[in-house]
Amino acid sequence: MSETSIEPRPWTSEPATTPDLEQQVEHARDAHLMLDPRPLEESNQQAIASMQRTSRLTWAVVVVLLGGVGMAAASWLIQIATGIGVTGLNNTIFWGIYIVNLVYFIGIGHAGTFISAAFRVLKFETRRPIARAAETVTLFALAAAALFPFIHLGRMWKAYWMIPYPNQRQLWPNPQSALLWDATAILTYVIGSILFIYLSLIPDLAMLRERTTGWRRVLYRALALGWRGTDREWSIQESAANIFAYAIIPVMFSVHTIVSWDFAMTIQPGWHSTIFGPFFIVGALFSGVAAVIMVMAVLQRFMKLAYFIRAEHFDAMAKFLLVMSFAWIYFYFAEVLTNWYGNLPPEMEILDLLMHGAAAPFWFLMLFCNIVVPVGLLWMRRVRRSPGVLFVIAIFVQIGMYLERYIIVGVMLGRPEMPFRWSSYTPALELIIAVGAFAFVASFYLDLHPRLPHHPALGGRRGAVVQWAAQGGPGVHERQVRPALGPAPGRELRYGRIPGTRAF
Repeated sequence: MSETSIEPRPWTSEPATTPDLEQQVEHARDAHLMLDPRPLEESNQQAIASMQRTSRLTWAVVVVLLGGVGMAAASWLIQIATGIGVTGLNNTIFWGIYIVNLVYFIGIGHAGTFISAAFRVLKFETRRPIARAAETVTLFALAAAALFPFIHLGRMWKAYWMIPYPNQRQLWPNPQSALLWDATAILTYVIGSILFIYLSLIPDLAMLRERTTGWRRVLYRALALGWRGTDREWSIQESAANIFAYAIIPVMFSVHTIVSWDFAMTIQPGWHSTIFGPFFIVGALFSGVAAVIMVMAVLQRFMKLAYFIRAEHFDAMAKFLLVMSFAWIYFYFAEVLTNWYGNLPPEMEILDLLMHGAAAPFWFLMLFCNIVVPVGLLWMRRVRRSPGVLFVIAIFVQIGMYLERYIIVGVMLGRPEMPFRWSSYTPALELIIAVGAFAFVASFYLDLHPRLPHHPALGGRRGAVVQWAAQGGPGVHERQVRPALGPAPGRELRYGRIPGTRAF
């Protein structure tokens, strides 16, 4: 058997231009946003175009949603006029759907900013489309969550009692009240999240300032704070955003742990647990990642942002969702198995109610939505890169996580240690208010989408340049690097080159 000698190909400094290589390059550009940079003006126009499309279907959906919000507002007025007795709450189950919605929306809101901050800390440059979707989720979810402490109070005109301030009547708030800590947690995270989101919006607000007229131009000019896109401004903006990113992560953990302590610090069976803090954090991230996936799917499909939001982003978020599903499974069954092995009568009564009693349908549906659906499907790459399928999976996860909060509040609270106080909870008027809260979030989003860019166009382009420079790319010309605010006629704008890049 004779050996076949292979003649080595002569080395050449000229790049190969074979069809196969061209196809690979084109495939890479289609698959990865950072490898497919467009001219800044074209990229900015794509971002702005999504803000200018408002179809008749969108207006019809807004009308329907506002109708739901109106019904919720009317129900709330009825509750204020007649008292909290119109709800399904009773002396045993004094927390119901209102607290379920509070914990649910706080969890989604906390997860949104955490995802954006964590991706920034990890220097995940393709994070930018995901980050903006996560940040918008935070705004809308926290806006809805902030309503429910007032709704749950019943006498909402006494809400100021939760704020610790000196007064002549010496009516200081009770530090043992969960409402005081909920108000503190929400206020802290809302302030931090708004500042963090605003920092990332400043370059895009400057872009909008140069492309709008009338009152919009006045508004964007005030919000842009005189942004010009110089090296120094970019450096300050990046440093400030990084500081907030590092700060918002521990704030998220501490704030949502406080929410979990509303339950864990009691002696209520099913609540008194040392792992409720991390369990609530994992649950918040689980539902928050699913909510971000839903927003990304809507943006790509209906806002025509397929260029910015690609299969790689859905694949990354689907893997994140799968990991959070495993984490949720671990914490949930660690709690269940501990209670089962302890064999305490109140805990065993709750387990029997969940597995064989009236709450069994909710419990098994929760397990199906949180375990079977994500774990059974997300291991397939084709599923992870399909926005439509991921949207359906994310809906199942939202249903499962909402049922989990309902079981904690509406089921476990009905089984205190004393059997003569056992009760059941059947929501009444609060169901309309709960549904109206979801309509409020959706209508708020549709109302805001014509006013703010759904993707950080300037930041996305800058991320591509930074990644090219970090990977030893050939450098980018200053005219490509600078944030194209699109100088208006007769106006000179100063732009700078990103430090560390070099011109051709």
